[in-house]
Amino acid sequence: MNQKDTIKLIEILKQTHSDAKCSLDFNTPFELLIAVILSAQCTDERVNKVTPAIFAHYHTPEDFANMDLALLENLIHSCGFYKNKAKNIKATAQILVNQYHSEVPHTMEELMSLPGVGRKTANVVMLEAFNEPQGVAVDTHCRRISNRIGLSDKKEPEKIEQDLLKLFPKQYYYDLNHILIWHGRKICTARNPNCENCPISTYCKAFQSAK
Repeated sequence: MNQKDTIKLIEILKQTHSDAKCSLDFNTPFELLIAVILSAQCTDERVNKVTPAIFAHYHTPEDFANMDLALLENLIHSCGFYKNKAKNIKATAQILVNQYHSEVPHTMEELMSLPGVGRKTANVVMLEAFNEPQGVAVDTHCRRISNRIGLSDKKEPEKIEQDLLKLFPKQYYYDLNHILIWHGRKICTARNPNCENCPISTYCKAFQSAK
């Protein structure tokens, strides 16, 4: 797909999903960082059910750095992989306190140096917390959409992201992060994609090949 078509595609999706936004609830960059770490292998809906009770009492790096690990594990248990997530969250909070004056760093490189923070998480934080999109956070929806439409034939999130960044000008990074996820949740679902009502079916490789 050429860049001209990808721009048409994204403009159509912007109109279709004009309400697209980050699904995680947060009040500060640090709360967002914690929420995104918890969202790995877990739905945003589940994370949003868990975090309000936590953030009501613990919402600063100091709070998490000093928290008993067993208590943290218990608080995030329902988000899955809770032992590893708790260890990473506590370690990240300690680094923020000791090295960053309890502030979430503003660069991809610094974010990705934190325990439990990969490129996807760093992309989300840069976009949602600082309004400085550096790339595309490739989750399961974005990966599925990219493969089906024909934006990328790669399977690894990092490689898919690089294909997307080659196709879309930087001015579309903000929209890409929200719209592809929204489209995957609402129309191009994993099991029963609603191709008949898809506004970009004429651009979709999978749809065209099935005709």
